[in-house]
Amino acid sequence: MQKILIVINDAPYGTEKAYNALRMAMTLQKEHGDNVEVKIFLLADAVFCGLPNQNTPNGFYNIERMLKSVIHNGAEVRSCGGCSEARGIDKLVFIEGVKLSNMKEFAQYTVDCDKIFTF
Repeated sequence: MQKILIVINDAPYGTEKAYNALRMAMTLQKEHGDNVEVKIFLLADAVFCGLPNQNTPNGFYNIERMLKSVIHNGAEVRSCGGCSEARGIDKLVFIEGVKLSNMKEFAQYTVDCDKIFTF
């Protein structure tokens, strides 16, 4: 089984980096589900991706729904604790399945995974 780490660095909306990262995760799970293990690490402004109650216009992608989908399909999602603290959101409730983490765990993910994508 291949382990794949997807690192997201950008806010959930404004650019399409988080959207494209999660599209990649969803496609990997759909097309190669039994052969891949997906891990996602949210850094910098991407920590906002992990917040619940995102309300987007009809027809517009919704990062919360996409994250819930990849989590439901087995992905591990971690949010940088230091980045969350710096933005004042470390005490807020995150989407179920998104866990606060740290650089030590991020480093371990990096060592453990076969491939790393950054967005």
